[in-house]
Amino acid sequence: MISLKQIKYALAVAQTLHFKKAAELCSVSQSALSTAITEMEKQLGFQVFERDNKKVLTTSIGEQFLEKAHEIKLQMNDLSQLGQTLKTPLSCAMSLGIIPTIGSYLLPLVLPNVRQQYPDFQLTIIEEQSHVLVNKVRTGELDTAILALPYNTEGLLAFELCQEDFYWVTHCNDSLAKKVEITAAELDLSHLMLLEDGHCLKDHALAICKLSSRETNSSLASTSLNMLVQMVAGNMGTTLVPAMALQQLLSGNSELKAVHLNEPGPHRKIAFITRPNYPGVNNIELLIQLFRQELK
Repeated sequence: MISLKQIKYALAVAQTLHFKKAAELCSVSQSALSTAITEMEKQLGFQVFERDNKKVLTTSIGEQFLEKAHEIKLQMNDLSQLGQTLKTPLSCAMSLGIIPTIGSYLLPLVLPNVRQQYPDFQLTIIEEQSHVLVNKVRTGELDTAILALPYNTEGLLAFELCQEDFYWVTHCNDSLAKKVEITAAELDLSHLMLLEDGHCLKDHALAICKLSSRETNSSLASTSLNMLVQMVAGNMGTTLVPAMALQQLLSGNSELKAVHLNEPGPHRKIAFITRPNYPGVNNIELLIQLFRQELK
């Protein structure tokens, strides 16, 4: 019978496409891992991997096996956490992913209170773009993630945390800086700077303004909101910033002015996502309550 240990080893080889690296990942010797994989393939009756001295490839039937192996490992991980749900709330470890346009502005506001109320809560946080986080939640590498919706999270549960609008940030010398509200039609698109492709904030901003990427100043795109705001302060253009980030990004900079974007909202929704069978859903719901308390 195929063992969970063999499944773990096979998934490590699939991840690294290298037996030595897979062995290091699993904290075993290369010979032990190789022997376990060979024995597993004998029991299966087919090769999962093609290997020689230079490379490792996954066979076509091996791909099918690994897909099912992922599901088994995920289910076993969820089973092992079932007992944790009966313990004190937030007493078990949790891995959380968050996108850059939320993490730097949300977590400093809410985590100190969470830590104070639940000092034993072990939270591991990684920051990545939405598509990476969704995949990691699906495969069980993350328990949950905080994203901005709308975004394709098919097959996952989404728990809304809050909603927010965008603000147009410009230099105080701009002729439109005195406005209280501004529409997308009033924006000078040749000076509008947004994040690089791959950031969902850019997609949300374009969708709200009913624009295409070609219409904005893509030559000055950036990987961070902070950099965009610094470029605005240097009078190089304007940008769009979510309400959550305004205080931190504009604090102490009198040269900047934020004007509410007067387009139908909310412009984006912030939500936790997780797998339907994740046993720690009650802990996610508790986190949402704690986060909301600090966001009031």
